[in-house]
Amino acid sequence: MSLRILSGSANPTLAEQIAGKLDIKLTARTLERFPDGELHIEIQESVRGHDVYLVQPTCPPVDENLLELLLLADACRRAGAVRLTAVMPYFGYARQDRRSSGREPVGARVVADLIETSGIGRLVTVDLHSRAVESAFAMPLEHLSAVDILAQGLRPCVRDNSVIVSPDLGAVKMAERYAEFFGLPVAIIHKTRISGERVKVQRIVGDVRDKEAIIIDDMISTGGTIEQAIKALLDAGCSTSRFNVVTSHGLFVGAAAAGLAKLPIERLYVSDSVPAPQGFPLPLEIFSLTALLAETIRRLHREEPLTDLVR
Repeated sequence: MSLRILSGSANPTLAEQIAGKLDIKLTARTLERFPDGELHIEIQESVRGHDVYLVQPTCPPVDENLLELLLLADACRRAGAVRLTAVMPYFGYARQDRRSSGREPVGARVVADLIETSGIGRLVTVDLHSRAVESAFAMPLEHLSAVDILAQGLRPCVRDNSVIVSPDLGAVKMAERYAEFFGLPVAIIHKTRISGERVKVQRIVGDVRDKEAIIIDDMISTGGTIEQAIKALLDAGCSTSRFNVVTSHGLFVGAAAAGLAKLPIERLYVSDSVPAPQGFPLPLEIFSLTALLAETIRRLHREEPLTDLVR
């Protein structure tokens, strides 16, 4: 059973780098739209009897990229692929893992059902917004992390008076991993989300006065959480000389770039789980997931353990 890698249109650069790391070429496919916007996909090489990996993060436009993944999977299944694995470095809808009121969907479960129906038998993802999403899947889910990769890149900016800051309760475990890596203390910001774009800080737990803050989060979407975190840290006496921000997934949607550019941020550290924004107004350090994802695919294809890779 040979290995095949296909790429959707969400992050073809990452897919090509993964294939290159594995010394194979991407399997050819066409993606086009009819005049009415309907998506048409065709696999241009045989995948019959092969072990196929579909590289497609569901970053914005989330719904379009999700549908593209589902159609790619169905095309491969109908063309005779023996095994299908979705490699989704960023998993959209992970924030919708539960209902906050009684009249909304559990979006993560709906997406999980769609992925399973398409014929995909395994999912590989990186730093889910909520680990509870795994319970929505009946299929195996391999959860990787960009923390070690980003921490290595972050090392030169760490100082003796640095403090790792979690901008909300959801990022605490990730912040603790960075803190353990560097031997630094952790501060936690308690916030309340008012809407998809607005948050309100309640209090800070931990000593940040005269400290240089390294703010950790799994993703930056609009930048609202980071903005409120920095304002709260400044009010609490944090050093104004430098704020370094680290995130696994840099979505930077809407006016995020412009808003972040107004803040005293020295540098942003992100992975390449999603394509980097063009003309970003702040220094942006991008660290690649290529080696991690390629090694994961290699081991899955050979049915070798992932013990030291999964988180």
